[in-house]
Amino acid sequence: MPFSLKGKSAVLFDMDGVLYDSMPNHSVAWAQAMEHYGMHMTPHDVYLNEGATGHDTVSRISLRDRGRAASADEVHEIYSYKAGLFRSMPAAGVMPGARETVRKAAALGLQVLVVTGSGQNNLIEGVQRDFKGYIVRERMVTSFDVERGKPWPDPYLKGLEIAGVDASEAVVVENAPLGIRSAVAAGIDTIAVNTGPLDDGILMAEGPVLLLHSMTELSEWLDSRPL
Repeated sequence: MPFSLKGKSAVLFDMDGVLYDSMPNHSVAWAQAMEHYGMHMTPHDVYLNEGATGHDTVSRISLRDRGRAASADEVHEIYSYKAGLFRSMPAAGVMPGARETVRKAAALGLQVLVVTGSGQNNLIEGVQRDFKGYIVRERMVTSFDVERGKPWPDPYLKGLEIAGVDASEAVVVENAPLGIRSAVAAGIDTIAVNTGPLDDGILMAEGPVLLLHSMTELSEWLDSRPL
């Protein structure tokens, strides 16, 4: 049976690669930061690790490239360096179709929340400005709000708690394998929007109920899939 929004009362959006076309900037910043500290991260690595907290990403690459976990001080230093590089780049634009998607979701009566692994304050502040009237900090889950980030289910479980709904009453919009895994582990139907370079099969392997290829396509899908 085709997926529908029947019975849904909340939509939880990822941020990077869903609401913002920010992943190219993240890819460059991560690659340069890792090179600076003697490690290596390709764009493919960045997209595979997308959604994880900065701490988890640094630790994972350190274990792979240096054979050991990074210390807390190293994680802080490397992620701070990466964040500085990211902030120095031109601001990422809103993903085409994202505003329309959020507006249509709200018009259907769905609560709108954001669940992100990001700790980039400029994006966290910007999303409230760029989606004013729909997204507020109190209805966001960021890396500051959970101890275990994606792919653990904790961020999306926190989102459900904030929304006051059961998993069956929510839908997630994600573009990253780890994010999809997190949402599915929380028991939430997940729409994958493949806005990056990964093969569709990598995202489908994580168990989304639907796969699309742009936020514009999702906006159009909403027109034909009312509650």
